[in-house]
Amino acid sequence: MKSILIQNGHVVDPANQIDGEADVFIQDGKIAKVGKGLKVKADQTINAKGKIVTPGLVDIHVHLREPGFEYKETIATGTLAAVAGGVTSVACMPNTNPPIDDQAIVHFIKSKAEKEGHCHVFPVGCISKRREGTEMSEVGELKKAGAVGLSDDGAPIMNAELMRRVMEYAKMHDLVVIDHCEDMDLSNQGVMNEGHASTVLGLRGIPAASETVMVARNILLAEMTGAKFHVAHMSTAGSVELVRQAKKKGLNVTAETAPHYWSLSDKSIKNYNANFKMNPPLRSDDDVAAIRKALKEGIIDCIATDHAPHSSTEKQCEFDEAAFGIVGLETLFAVTYSHLVEPGVVSLSRAIELLTTAPSKIVGINKGTLSEGAEADVAIFDITTEKKVDVNNFKSKGRNSPFNGWNLKGWCELTIVSGEIKYEGN
Repeated sequence: MKSILIQNGHVVDPANQIDGEADVFIQDGKIAKVGKGLKVKADQTINAKGKIVTPGLVDIHVHLREPGFEYKETIATGTLAAVAGGVTSVACMPNTNPPIDDQAIVHFIKSKAEKEGHCHVFPVGCISKRREGTEMSEVGELKKAGAVGLSDDGAPIMNAELMRRVMEYAKMHDLVVIDHCEDMDLSNQGVMNEGHASTVLGLRGIPAASETVMVARNILLAEMTGAKFHVAHMSTAGSVELVRQAKKKGLNVTAETAPHYWSLSDKSIKNYNANFKMNPPLRSDDDVAAIRKALKEGIIDCIATDHAPHSSTEKQCEFDEAAFGIVGLETLFAVTYSHLVEPGVVSLSRAIELLTTAPSKIVGINKGTLSEGAEADVAIFDITTEKKVDVNNFKSKGRNSPFNGWNLKGWCELTIVSGEIKYEGN
């Protein structure tokens, strides 16, 4: 394995309080040394002057679709999209076919990722068998196989008794419970946020309370059981306030949001474009402001994409009938930099923390750091050159991005996984 020296870059590593010009030396697949003006011999030297050098990004909410929906995405194409966005570790959600509800599927994903993947893949196991919300999965067996969390993503657990028992078992096995918080009765087959925009478009709305009610219930259950509870893709001001209060109480509650919830609102939906349809839906301007404030204040712990690729036929149809979900791996850092860091909502160091160490801690993986001896997962970004998003150039099979045509800064130039260069940008 080649040794690599990355010179003259602006290194941002929140885990080690590094934020300034430094060199990074990689040897035998590990971070050997980080410091200014390193005098070492390397097989390959990369001049990163004027670039940002960070730990590889960590995305704990990704849909790789395999097994069962390979026409949308595969482990190979999804992880290639990840490294193209500077992401070196992903936690993949269990809404596959069959779902990740037993050891065999966990082993399949891990084996497939080792053979065909381009980055580290950490499976999230199902809360319930077959994601049906009625019978608890074998939590201990999933943990033993390598699952890093539990979720029925996309299928909220409506049964409070089941959620209580799962939290109790998850606590015993030191697993985080990740829930798509949605009251399906309140959502009532809605397709976008309930409000003025839905009225104008004549589309059935999903009220903000649909999310907030379930966040409240799950926080109460987390308090009751002492379990680690994580709110997936948080989108409403009400949810932010509930998480704020939970943290004040000292509960083990964390939350993530996705780039579209601070850079877009329900007003962005025009011409019934289904690339703006996701669940939770794009919310009101007030919700967007609350999400941005929560990121700044630390109420929201991390950023994740909810990368959800679909085929063109599932998106190029009537808004009511279109599938929920958008892709986001390849635009993750660019949207974060251009719409959080540049406007001054958060600092560059805080943004990197939201994308590296924070998500790693939530699912309990040793990633997101340039500490000496750590696996050499590194990304280099260009924050000076503005480029237009072109979905036709995506590595993902999915083209369903609401950011197509946007001009953004913060594009990934190079990604290293375990000491090997896995992506080099144009």
